[in-house]
Amino acid sequence: MEGQQSSEGTPEGVERVRLRSAAAALTSLMALAATSLVAGPAVASTTSGPCALPRTEAHHSLGVDTWNATYPRPARTLNAVVIFVSFPDHVPANAPEELAADHFPATSTFFTRASYGRFSLRADPQHQWVKMPKASTEYGIRRDWRSEQRSAYLGDALDAADAGVDFSRYDIVYLVADPDAPGVDSDATKVVNLDQPLHADGTDIERVVTVFEHHPPDRNVLAHETGHVFDLPDLYHRPVDGQGDWDTYVGDWDVMGSQFGMSPDLFGWHKWKLGWLDRQAVRCVTRTGLITLEPISAAPAPGASLGTRLAVVRTGEDTALAIEARSATGNDETTCTEGVLIYRVQSDADSGGGPVEVVDTHPETEACWDESVYPPLADAPLGVGETFTMPGAPGERTRVEVADRTRAGAWTVRISTV
Repeated sequence: MEGQQSSEGTPEGVERVRLRSAAAALTSLMALAATSLVAGPAVASTTSGPCALPRTEAHHSLGVDTWNATYPRPARTLNAVVIFVSFPDHVPANAPEELAADHFPATSTFFTRASYGRFSLRADPQHQWVKMPKASTEYGIRRDWRSEQRSAYLGDALDAADAGVDFSRYDIVYLVADPDAPGVDSDATKVVNLDQPLHADGTDIERVVTVFEHHPPDRNVLAHETGHVFDLPDLYHRPVDGQGDWDTYVGDWDVMGSQFGMSPDLFGWHKWKLGWLDRQAVRCVTRTGLITLEPISAAPAPGASLGTRLAVVRTGEDTALAIEARSATGNDETTCTEGVLIYRVQSDADSGGGPVEVVDTHPETEACWDESVYPPLADAPLGVGETFTMPGAPGERTRVEVADRTRAGAWTVRISTV
């Protein structure tokens, strides 16, 4: 979840196809050299290529042609300070070290895995409580927080911490409140983007991660919030009345959709945007072709390249179809379904407005009802021998066929236009 001071067609069914014979598979693999698969570059200051959607004015736009320089890029080691805030109306029941262990090193490990070791989040938890000048009940802490009360909370917290913290040393600020204080609402955890930066130790502080979690906290909650710090959008759907299902867009398939998901690794598109997928790892598909997709969550062998992790079909000025493999490894080790995942990307959709939607390739079934946050999408990936055709006009439909799985765990996929 995030706060600011300022603030498609019905899927067709899956058809079973016969597995190719060894000879046919060999013929298909040899044909790969003749297909038009254009490598899409990783996010840099500027990204070119026919499948790189443009960054738009949408909040947390998923355009990858440029990087929004108002956000820190997770392309190097970033330093984070973790400040623990207490209130005069409650004596904390836990030591700061206990609350720090709720989030670290787990959050840092998540990003090390997601980035294939290309990014390191170095946390510096403080060892003492910083006492606020007002009772917890006076700040009106809740999910939809009044901006003036939120501003008062941030100003008081940073003023109270400034004597013991050199903010010039850090790229990210986490404010962790006493979870048992009477005015603390665990639903209020969010990133606050500031129209006017706060200042401390000669440093502009443009956003703060405010943490109001129970002890122990929700799983992967800080990985989700930290994703916002890196300009990633909310992928859940918030019902108008706050009641109903929040996970209809992406289900379990990305931590920006649900911190409770069984397959929380970041989508390949997110990794492309963040700069973790290099030029050879993204394929822009312009003609029929056979691609071998390495699982998005699998670490490459030491010294080896990433291989192809993401296939992209451009479908419009601000839209694309993304195809990637998901397997029970790395951040996805608890997944209940493996296979080839298809999802739509819209770079002109705001955070929370459906910038990513997973395609349900098995619309008549669901899976993992006792563990999944949204069982209808838990079996969304295609398995070996399955084909799915996206709806559309003749000649514009994208067909994805999973031909095989290698002994090493990669997925061989044929993508064509029909």
